[in-house]
Amino acid sequence: MLMMIVLTVLAAMALGWRETRRNDVAAAKVGWVARQKRRANRWVTAAAIAAIFTLVVLGGTQWLRVWLQ
Repeated sequence: MLMMIVLTVLAAMALGWRETRRNDVAAAKVGWVARQKRRANRWVTAAAIAAIFTLVVLGGTQWLRVWLQ
C-alpha cells in the first residue's frame, strides 16, 4: 500500500510538471471548475499508473520466486 501511495504522488508530480512545461496559455484562463477537473484527472491518472506499475513489479517478483524454485 505504501508503494502505491508513493508512486501515486510521484506520478502526480511528474504529470503536474509536464503540464507546467507545456506552458499552456489557454489553461491559465479557465475557471475554477475546469482547474479542479484537471487536478482530479491528474490524480486519477497517477493512481492508474501507480496501480499498473505495482502490479507489474509485484507480479514479476512473484513469478521470479515461482521460476527459481
